[in-house]
Amino acid sequence: MEAAEFVPGLFLLNITLNRNKEITNVFAGDLRTAHKAGCQFVKNPAMAPVDNLYDIVITSNSGYPLDLNIYQTVKGMSAAAQIVKKGGSIIMAAECWDGTPSKSDYETILTSVYSVNDLLKFIKVNESTLKDTWQIYYQALIQQKADVYMFSDQLDDETIKRALFNPVKDISKLTDELVRRIGPQAKICILPEGPQTIPYLK
Repeated sequence: MEAAEFVPGLFLLNITLNRNKEITNVFAGDLRTAHKAGCQFVKNPAMAPVDNLYDIVITSNSGYPLDLNIYQTVKGMSAAAQIVKKGGSIIMAAECWDGTPSKSDYETILTSVYSVNDLLKFIKVNESTLKDTWQIYYQALIQQKADVYMFSDQLDDETIKRALFNPVKDISKLTDELVRRIGPQAKICILPEGPQTIPYLK
């Protein structure tokens, strides 16, 4: 908002969409006023309140075309991170037919370090020369909060590991294993459409 307001005479035009990608409303005019009205409008259909945090959150990136690569799946992870317990687990299912993607600054950053903690240090040193450091920043915050597992029928385990995620071949088996570790009191949440529904703690 602050950056946008440096532009004189700015006019905002935002639209809202439903799950079928149909326009449901239009918000235009003053940057702050129109944006606030749009956020209020989408809160009920797009956000889901929950009563408590969860030990395990299973999610996706809402399918094609949103799950084309690992870079995009961070969006689904960030939705899950809103309601996972500290030290909990996020299980992400995404096709990722476009890979990381390769030859991107995002891939360069991920393959330059070997731990989540090193990610933050690396982008602080290189943020003036690399793009997508903001995406890495959010990924690191998510992974500092929870273990992130990734299921993809397009990516090999090594690619997933180099992106600093835990590969998984069988989500059901992994879930059973995590529940055994936590105990019968384990709370599980499923977000089938990932970033399309933003959960929040009441």
